[in-house]
Amino acid sequence: MGANMHFPIVGIPCDVKEINRLSYQMVGVKYITALSRCAEVFPVLLPVGEEHFNPDMLFSLCDGIFLTGSHTNVHPDHYGGDAPRESVLLDEARDSCTLPLIRACVEKGMPLFCVCRGFQEFNVAFGGTLHQHLHESSAPDGYPDRFDHRAGKQDSQEVQYGPAHEVTLKEGGFLASLLKEEAQEGRIMVNSLHSQGVDKPASNMRVEALAEDGTIEALHIADAPAFALGVQWHPEWRCWENSASMRLYGAFGDAVRDAAEAKMPPTGETV
Repeated sequence: MGANMHFPIVGIPCDVKEINRLSYQMVGVKYITALSRCAEVFPVLLPVGEEHFNPDMLFSLCDGIFLTGSHTNVHPDHYGGDAPRESVLLDEARDSCTLPLIRACVEKGMPLFCVCRGFQEFNVAFGGTLHQHLHESSAPDGYPDRFDHRAGKQDSQEVQYGPAHEVTLKEGGFLASLLKEEAQEGRIMVNSLHSQGVDKPASNMRVEALAEDGTIEALHIADAPAFALGVQWHPEWRCWENSASMRLYGAFGDAVRDAAEAKMPPTGETV
């Protein structure tokens, strides 16, 4: 890293959770570890809530944005869906910040990587829709019945985050090119811990991977000025043990470093 280049910083919008009747903003350690260890960037937690969420400040602070998974769902009002069931957990403070942030990232050329809930936010931000209960929906024509993509609540973490099913990478796509050394006949194995899923992809999205039942597993904005990718699975889980996950985080890290370097003045100039 050059002497005049600051260490690349990735912002992670927090989840709002209530513990013992008090509200906390937090991010799972697994996401922080994956960014630090596998993308080789410095993660910074970003508090959500309109009263302290300043996108202009974020773009001056951060070189990339990462959107995590969560036990909460995107509020269906954002994509014209039916009212959520009583048992569904929501996080409207996160929605109010991440959806405009996603659009701003793509517009301004800020590298963006989204997983699970973040993948769903990525689609909704640009006008796409979601299945609120994927296992209850019909599979697309030409595919077998939809299978249950949720993880077993009583299973150990090793089982929950273990390989669950194959995804087929779209021939000629961004992921197929990125993961060509890891894919076997155009397919990779992924974990599966989601109850929602993409219904209609946004018009600017390219579908990059499909599960065996036709479920959309990855989206990419091909004409974005910087890295703009979302995946439905959880590549952060022990990413250093999975070559495909390492490749994903490495590509994101490279894009973030490029963004950080572009911010720096030419050698010999001062800010």
